[in-house]
Amino acid sequence: MPSVFASPNPVLFGRGTSKEIGEKLKEFGCTKVLVIFDQGVKKAGIADTVIANINRAGIGTVAYDDVLPDPPDWSIEEAAALGLREDVDGVVGLGGGSSMDTAKGAKLLLSNPPPINQYFGRDGVVKTAGKPLIVIPTTAGTGSENTPGGVITDTRRNVKDVVVGPGCAVSLGIVDPELTVALPPEITASTGMDAFCHAVESFTSKRWNSFSDVVAKEAITLIGKNLTRAYHEGSNIEAREAMLFASSLGGIAMSGPLCHLGHDIGKPLGANFHIPHGTSVASCLPQILEYIAPAVPEKIRFIAEALGNHVPETASVDTIGELAGAAVKALMKEINLPNFKSYGLTKSEVLGIAPDVIKFGLALAPMPTTEDVVRNLLSQAFEEN
Repeated sequence: MPSVFASPNPVLFGRGTSKEIGEKLKEFGCTKVLVIFDQGVKKAGIADTVIANINRAGIGTVAYDDVLPDPPDWSIEEAAALGLREDVDGVVGLGGGSSMDTAKGAKLLLSNPPPINQYFGRDGVVKTAGKPLIVIPTTAGTGSENTPGGVITDTRRNVKDVVVGPGCAVSLGIVDPELTVALPPEITASTGMDAFCHAVESFTSKRWNSFSDVVAKEAITLIGKNLTRAYHEGSNIEAREAMLFASSLGGIAMSGPLCHLGHDIGKPLGANFHIPHGTSVASCLPQILEYIAPAVPEKIRFIAEALGNHVPETASVDTIGELAGAAVKALMKEINLPNFKSYGLTKSEVLGIAPDVIKFGLALAPMPTTEDVVRNLLSQAFEEN
């Protein structure tokens, strides 16, 4: 089946690699950079350490430390305005997906006039590369160091939209497992499920291809072996390294196939109820796997077995889907992933997002996606997860 496979930007991966940030910025010719992060990264002391490494290389820094979850459009413009006032010639995004998305949007606006919403969607691609951008993830989830765009909340429409293309592209990703050792269990769980959804959805997308399948399968396998270890043993550097590798692979895997139902559902959940991204995109995953099993049974079998559920050779399609769904439910329970009721949501509130899923989703699931299908998935997830 025809599909686009995108080979992403370079990535420097390994323990201690974040210490090389200053030298890497010098290689890009940077003399003063905008460093973007949130308060959590600041309180953990990670921001100060990275900034010190940049300064030791003789490069000036300006900090934007007000990154918000599901970053709103106005915060992107605020960060970019700071960079323009300070005349920076590069950007560093440090933290989780929100920090990296904010950095991508800020990079775009350093070379292109605001507002950011004029660049939303795949029709608003900015072709010019702009200033160098290095991103350093501190969570194992988004894989944003390997994706050509970012997700930003359009506050006028109250939806999440994307900026894509060279105008906001990463110049270099630096992936250092040592920065994730102190990640709290609840964030480990949510971001780990985000990485899992990237791999699973790209693996089962209508736009799958042989390249993405190889990468997605490895990511699924790594997460099956290491997410619960990283959750229960935060200082386990081997588990942390494996999860970061899986996260990066997940970002690569979805570059061509993109994601489908999990993210189509998760985006309006995040925009409307501010549920953490990884939790929202995984909210209906067991039910989604059961639903799409008739279209891709062998792939669903692989997912079930990667999570430790043996699937008999003679299993029916329905049984394969049920076993995969049960395996994901068990994983979600093991890592205490919150469900809809944990956030005090009512069933009617949850079902109310179904029209937005259809309106803004990409319909790349291997089974038909209608509003009734989405409502049924949400209803089942509300009762079962």
